[in-house]
Amino acid sequence: MATSPLVQDPKPKAARREGRPGIALTVIAACQLMVVLDATIVNIALPHIQDALSFSTTDLTWVVSAYTLTFGGLLLLGGRAGDILGRRRVFMTGILLFTLASLLGGLAQEPWQLLAARALQGVGGAIASPTSLALITTTFPEGPQRNRAFGVFAAVSAGGGAIGLLAGGMLTEWLDWRWVLFVNVPIGVLIAVLAPLYIQESERHPGRFDIAGALTSTLGMTSLVYGFIRASEEGWRDDLTLASFGAAVILLLAFVLIEMRAKEPITPLRMFTDRNRSGTYVIMLSLAAAMFGMFFFIVLFVQNVLGYTPIEAGLAFLPVTLAIVTGAGLSQRFLPVLGPKPFLVTGSAIVVVGLTWLTFMSPDSSYLGGVLGPMVLFGFGMGLNFVTLTLTAVSGVAAHEAGAASGLLNATQQVGGSLGLSILTTVFGTASRDEAERQLPSFLADGTAEQKAELARTQQLPAPWGHEILAEGISTAFVPAVAMAVLALATAALVIRVRRSDLDALAGTAGPAAGA
Repeated sequence: MATSPLVQDPKPKAARREGRPGIALTVIAACQLMVVLDATIVNIALPHIQDALSFSTTDLTWVVSAYTLTFGGLLLLGGRAGDILGRRRVFMTGILLFTLASLLGGLAQEPWQLLAARALQGVGGAIASPTSLALITTTFPEGPQRNRAFGVFAAVSAGGGAIGLLAGGMLTEWLDWRWVLFVNVPIGVLIAVLAPLYIQESERHPGRFDIAGALTSTLGMTSLVYGFIRASEEGWRDDLTLASFGAAVILLLAFVLIEMRAKEPITPLRMFTDRNRSGTYVIMLSLAAAMFGMFFFIVLFVQNVLGYTPIEAGLAFLPVTLAIVTGAGLSQRFLPVLGPKPFLVTGSAIVVVGLTWLTFMSPDSSYLGGVLGPMVLFGFGMGLNFVTLTLTAVSGVAAHEAGAASGLLNATQQVGGSLGLSILTTVFGTASRDEAERQLPSFLADGTAEQKAELARTQQLPAPWGHEILAEGISTAFVPAVAMAVLALATAALVIRVRRSDLDALAGTAGPAAGA
C-alpha cells in the first residue's frame, strides 16, 4: 500500500529546436530562480499582507510555512516523478502548477485563500525544482559544459534570495503586495512555452511512487507546526492543540513504518545510519529553524518598529546575503585543506553569537546598533556551513545515491525552517501577551481617545506601546533560536567525524550536490 508501480515507455522526445544549449540553460535557471526567489520575495511583503488580509502575527507565519512544508515534504517525490515520468514533462507540470498558484495567491481576498495558494506553490516548486537540476545532466554532456551549467545553476540558487529581497521591496512599495505573486505568472508561462522547444525529454525509468510516505510525512509535520502555532494563541491545554500534536505523532510514526517496509521509499532511512550524515541533517534542521525565524521577525521589526519602507527593508537584508556569500566562498576555498569539521564548528559558533546578540533587541535598538551586526554574524556563520553541510551529506554515499542524500538535506532545511518558525512563534505569542498585559494599565492611563479607538478597531495596542510588545516578543523568540544553534554547535563538535581525506571521493559529485 505504500507504493504504486508505474511501467514506462521507452524513447525520450527530442527538443523541437535542438542545438541551443544557452537557451535551454536559461529556461532551467529561470525556473530555479523563480522557486528560490519566492522564498524571500514574499517575506518583505509580510507586514502589508498582514494589514490587507487581517492576519494575526502568529497566523502570518503560515504564509511562510504553507509554502515550505509542502515544498520540503514533497521535494523527494518530485525528483522521483521526473525519473519515472520524464523530467521535461514533470518540469513543465511543476512550472504550470506554480504559475497557477501564484495567480490565485495574488487574487486572494481571504487569509485561507492565500494560504491554500501558497501550499499549492510549494507543491509546484517541489515538482519543478529537483527536476530542473536533473535536466542539466540530460541537456549537457559530461565535462566542462556540464560543469559550467552546474555553476550557473548554483549561482542562481545563491543569488535568488538577494534578488527576492530587492524585488519584493520594489514591487510592494511601487505597486502592491499582490505583485510579489503576480510577477511569477509571465515568467512561468514563458518557461512553459520554451521548455518543449529547447529542452530534450529524458529517458523514463520504471519505478514506484511512495505516495503514502510523502503524504504522511507532510501531513505529520503540518500537524506538528499547527499544534505549536495553535498553542501560541489558545494555550497548551486547548483541545485542538492537543489533537494536533496527537495527530502529528501518529502520522510521523506511520511515516517511519511505511518507509521501513516500502520497496522504494521516498526517504531512504539507511541515510540516517551514518553518524556524519545524521549529524549533518541535525545541524541543517537546527540552523534552518533559527534562520527562518530570524528573517521573519527581523522583517517585522525593521518595518513595524523602525518604520522602514519595503525597499529599505530589502536593502537592509543585503549585508546578510553578502556575508553568506563570503562565508561560503571561504569554506569552498579552504575545505580541501582543513576538512569540514572546523567550518561546521566555527560557523555554528558564530551563528550562536549572532542570535544571542538579537535577544537584546528593544524598541530603542537602531539598525546599525542592534540589527546589522548580529545579522552579518549570522549570515557569515551560515555561509561557512552551507557548502560544508552539502559535501558532508554526500560523503561516503554511492554516486547513484548522492542526489537522494543532498535532496534529503534540502528537504530537511525546508521542514526544519517551518518547524523552527512555529516554535519561535509560540514563544513570541506568549511573550507578547504577557507584555501586553503589563503595558495595558499604562496605555489606559496615558493613551488618547484616538489611540483607544484604534485599540478597539484592531485589537492591538498602538505605538509606542505596540512597539514595546513587538520588540519584547521578538527578543524573547530568539532565545529558543539560540538553543537551536547551540544544538547545531554541539552536534558539529561531538558527532561529526568527517576527515579531509573523506572528501576526496566527492570530486565527481560535488558540483551537482552543491547545486542542489
